[in-house]
Amino acid sequence: MHEELRALLGDLAEPRCERVAGRDFHFGLIDGRPVVLVLSGIGKVAAAATTALLLDRFEVDALLFTGVAGGLGHGVAVGHVVLARELLQHDLDASPIFPRYEVPRTGRSRFAADAALTQALAQGCTGVRVHEGLVVSGDRFVSTTRESDALRAALPDALAVEMEGAAVAQVCTDFARPFAVMRTVSDRADDNAHVDFGRFVEEVAAQITHRVVRRALAVL
Repeated sequence: MHEELRALLGDLAEPRCERVAGRDFHFGLIDGRPVVLVLSGIGKVAAAATTALLLDRFEVDALLFTGVAGGLGHGVAVGHVVLARELLQHDLDASPIFPRYEVPRTGRSRFAADAALTQALAQGCTGVRVHEGLVVSGDRFVSTTRESDALRAALPDALAVEMEGAAVAQVCTDFARPFAVMRTVSDRADDNAHVDFGRFVEEVAAQITHRVVRRALAVL
């Protein structure tokens, strides 16, 4: 989110920016560590393209992906943080040729995040409730109780739903590069999902992202 990016850009030493494929990649140092900050874009295609550029053109060693999500799991409430242990595309269905959710010709539907990077994010999550498990992604903003109930029925272990993480996970897996995904829960993916979304991102999610990423970088 723009708000998350702005919060971190203020900490960037020796900044420079390179624009590629309509994306602004911000280079610099945070606490002496070389980093690249960029907006992923919204949706799986945009996020996959951004990830491929980071891994191939800019040769990043590891990727931390942050943002907001709708809570699905029991007890996953607004303001909590979900760290992905696995990610899956809930709208991918190439059946009957391949099983539902399976990425064709990979033999897998779930992509595991890097344990060490995820643990670093967890260590940064002081003062906030954290859940770890499955995050599901799809090219739709889930904003009705009917939709969220259907996702819970089909994927009962899903903790949160968003629009990019599983695409990032698939690309990082293709490149054999470690990644972690953190989502701040902005809503319950129900009929009230749109209420005060912008205010939440500005006042809550961006601040959590800034704090957690800075602390994670310190322990990596």
